[in-house]
Amino acid sequence: MAAFQIRPVVKEDLEQLKNLMLAYIVDFYKGKKPEDTQLENHILHLLNSEEAGTQFVAVGENETLAGFATLYFSFSTTRVQKIAILNDLFVDSAYRGSGLGEKLFQHVVDYTKKEGYAYMTWQTAVDNTSAQALYKKMGGKNINSEWIHYEIEHN
Repeated sequence: MAAFQIRPVVKEDLEQLKNLMLAYIVDFYKGKKPEDTQLENHILHLLNSEEAGTQFVAVGENETLAGFATLYFSFSTTRVQKIAILNDLFVDSAYRGSGLGEKLFQHVVDYTKKEGYAYMTWQTAVDNTSAQALYKKMGGKNINSEWIHYEIEHN
């Protein structure tokens, strides 16, 4: 595997990150393609609003982005502490199986621990067994037996 650096997103990453996020949303999860400006505004919001969340990218040769992770920040009333939600962890298909997902995941674990978050939570699709294997390997626990997740969709 080529050497990859994990670092926070910078404005110069915008075009490449939009392409990675489109691959994640449309190709991987078969979601509806967002408007270009909508996706760009979302990335810029995270870049400019540290209290909302942050994104990290895996950068290879020639500043090529090979993956990204998105954290959103919230607060736990029961813990009376800040918490982190890992909303996205994605590696471009050309780099899967190289250990890059593990490296990105470990980076966000280390970041949330260093920054004093009570815990980091995340979820994955039931059929995404490769992600489940990674999370189990990295010490993640399936807590679904303790909580039932609901949502109300508005669009």
